[in-house]
Amino acid sequence: MEQTSKPPFLSIVIPAFNEEDRIVGSLKDICHYLAGKQYSHEVLIADDGSSDGTLKSCRAFAASEPSFRVIHYPVNRGKGFAVRAGMLEAAGEILLLCDADLATPIEELDRFWGYRDEGFDIVIASRPLRESHLVKHQPLYREWAGRAFNHVVRAFAVRDIHDTQCGFKLFSRDSARAVFPLCFLNGWAFDMEVLHIAQRLGLKIKEAPVSWYHRPGSKVHLIRDGLRMLTDIVRIRLGHRKIQGISK
Repeated sequence: MEQTSKPPFLSIVIPAFNEEDRIVGSLKDICHYLAGKQYSHEVLIADDGSSDGTLKSCRAFAASEPSFRVIHYPVNRGKGFAVRAGMLEAAGEILLLCDADLATPIEELDRFWGYRDEGFDIVIASRPLRESHLVKHQPLYREWAGRAFNHVVRAFAVRDIHDTQCGFKLFSRDSARAVFPLCFLNGWAFDMEVLHIAQRLGLKIKEAPVSWYHRPGSKVHLIRDGLRMLTDIVRIRLGHRKIQGISK
């Protein structure tokens, strides 16, 4: 009888697009962090059709680390598409979405386990919480724009969540399998869509305080992508209006 390997306890999914300058440093930090843990793990880098040396660098790193592997497709499809590809490929009992710049350091994951033990399906990093520590802030105009945008999001897409966009989110396997197959947005609004679906399904979401460092080099264009994300709020509400809650 053929034996199959046991799925890992933790899967870390890292979407990456043109991250050549910083991705290897982040992967080294994650590798060092995981080396001190007793649980099994895998790290999936979802290369979103990068046009620089990101793919080459990630493949070279993964060649020396068996628990790291790269998902690649040749055309840039958007961060939401990359995250969805990684999450649907991941095999872990617990799945962590982690941005390539590690603006939320990987060590912050240690804070999340207690919330998981309390029965939360999804735990998300939340910068506006009083207990969070913003070690290095964004430019002031980006902070103000983010706060204004979040008021719109809370009113029309994701209620009672103070920070939908922080790139550090932990999912149980069941919640990831329930949410991500229903997603269709490929751009920056995917975070809103994920949390909107989760709320409609009745999943338990916890906002957790974290330390956070602004990293220069954001690919989000404040006006262009902001307007697109407002349009995506309408698409989210219309596209998922028939979703029913999960019976537990």
